[in-house]
Amino acid sequence: MAILNDVKGIGPKSLGLLNKMGIQTIDELVMHYPFRYEYLIRSNLMEIDEDEKVIIDGKIESIPILMRFKAGLNKMNFRLVTNQGVVGVSIFNRAFMKNVLQVGITVTVIGKYDRKKNVITASEIKMESLSNKAKIEPIYHVTKGITNKNISTYINMALLMYGKEITDYIPNVYIEKYNFSNKRTALNIVHNPPTDEKLNEARYRLKYEELFTFMFKINYLKKQNKNENIGMERKVSREKVLEFIQTIPFDLTSDQMRAVDEILDDLNSKGRMNRLLQGDVGSGKTIVSFIAMYINYLSGMQSALMAPTEILAIQHFHNLRDLLKEFNIHIALLTGSTLKKEKMEIYKELKSGSIDIVVGTHALIQDDVVYQNLGLVITDEQHRFGVNQRANLQNKGVKPDILYMSATPIPRTYALTIYGDMDTSIIKEKPKGRKKVVTCIKNSNEIKDVLQMMLDELKKHHQVYVIAPLVEDLNDSSELTSVCDLRDKMKLAFGEYYNIDIVHGKMASKAKELIMQEFVQGKIQILISTTVVEVGVDVANANMMVIFDANRFGLSTLHQLRGRVGRGSTESKCVLISDMDTKRLEVMEREDDGFKISEADFKLRGHGDLFGTKQSGDMTFKIANIKDDYDILLQAKKDSEEYLNCNNNVDELKLKLINSMNSSS
Repeated sequence: MAILNDVKGIGPKSLGLLNKMGIQTIDELVMHYPFRYEYLIRSNLMEIDEDEKVIIDGKIESIPILMRFKAGLNKMNFRLVTNQGVVGVSIFNRAFMKNVLQVGITVTVIGKYDRKKNVITASEIKMESLSNKAKIEPIYHVTKGITNKNISTYINMALLMYGKEITDYIPNVYIEKYNFSNKRTALNIVHNPPTDEKLNEARYRLKYEELFTFMFKINYLKKQNKNENIGMERKVSREKVLEFIQTIPFDLTSDQMRAVDEILDDLNSKGRMNRLLQGDVGSGKTIVSFIAMYINYLSGMQSALMAPTEILAIQHFHNLRDLLKEFNIHIALLTGSTLKKEKMEIYKELKSGSIDIVVGTHALIQDDVVYQNLGLVITDEQHRFGVNQRANLQNKGVKPDILYMSATPIPRTYALTIYGDMDTSIIKEKPKGRKKVVTCIKNSNEIKDVLQMMLDELKKHHQVYVIAPLVEDLNDSSELTSVCDLRDKMKLAFGEYYNIDIVHGKMASKAKELIMQEFVQGKIQILISTTVVEVGVDVANANMMVIFDANRFGLSTLHQLRGRVGRGSTESKCVLISDMDTKRLEVMEREDDGFKISEADFKLRGHGDLFGTKQSGDMTFKIANIKDDYDILLQAKKDSEEYLNCNNNVDELKLKLINSMNSSS
């Protein structure tokens, strides 16, 4: 296909500016969609404001006079007879139109009206009458040096010159089924909409194609994983697994049992497991992962569990060791703090195969770590690891089975796209005996009540989390509460009787781990923190959380934070302090289902903030929006699966779709 600077009108300077906008190819140019449209209705010149854009039609009354200036610039003037009287028209740099703008013909003029001079400075003159229509003008994102008109001109020229070469990714069967126009026609309409109805039809068609293409890729990856990505087949009976489950000192919920069965089926199959174990905070995902590692052990293979923090890895190690103490299973802990001599011994035993299960942090993926027969890889809080980190661990073995765990409930709309290539097990039920965390909203005038609530819990020898949005004040005028400010205030209130400390993301990892360990051990009664405790260890004695400036956090983040308490047998409390946005926060008072909360968060904030921080680049659609276009997404998913599985032959379009995966981000 032609390259971008083959398009007439795009020179070296404009090419550089387009590249700056992220437009590198003709496809990217014609799919640089308008972000909004302006509707220009036939104007009443007596009612419009100064410099407001107008659209008016009439007959040319005078021969256009052309005036030429230096540097090749020119201006053309003529009079236009309208049903509102005669008005002057000026247009710059349209000398080529002089011969067609003849006296007596009807034209439509679009521009800005100067009431004092009774002159329209035209930006566009159409050789037709739009007297009974509205002019729909596309508005584009631009950069300095390129105007909206430039972008429109480049796009229309590219469509004129190379529109036939643009690949249409919708199979003919669905073009016929839904009576879609071809892609070139749809693009022309989106960039030059004649009516609302035609525009909506074209946008729907382009959204469908974008979502169809995306879901085809997701479904293709999933099929590849099942059919071609052959894993290590095991032969572990369900009876043996149930015997092990009987040794666990508590009953599993039906959701946990269902997840265990799904994982067992995956591990016993020839295909490579690629499963997400998704559950609400405190739903008991970890015990399911422990059972998965036991199944893998029965097959004579090694397991690796990677946690995002050292203290969480230590917790997993101790819990796993306690659970398996009656079995002859060698478990090791490998973190950045592991002593060199001990580390060398672990490396040796992993390579020889004498270690059955290793738990750790990113230390598990260092170059020196070599496994003898790694069969199962588990990543806890998988979204907190980079893609490369997860891939490095997976590549330590010969196609090990993969289990991801996430305590961040994702709305179905988002999960379908992010995790569409994975099988998913969902745990919603809370373990028996787990009590709901009582949540209430307080304003800043009620701080004394909050302090009294904290004191009541401290007197019962319970511990308290206090959360702030900032580490320290950004400036004197900041109205947000900071960790450092809260430390000073809490020490004034409680420092004489209770130990208080802080933890935040700017601290060194070892310092954070030490403070968290002291909190776990009960040496610290009040821990003041930012959201770094959102994913952390279980502290059964911590049964109260106070979140300042709660309105600054997404609902999903608040739910994750709240999940740090309520781990013990006593009733727990979460206090949200906010003077604004309290109606939104009321969702937290009445709802403790993380999936329902995430759906509410998704509707309010969009997908970018589901994890509390913007996941830049996760979902970059050009025209579709998974929140607004979910019905189209579902249909595209169904159709793409049908098309992918309709026959085993790879036709030309399938090949183009597959090849496009290599060039897409």
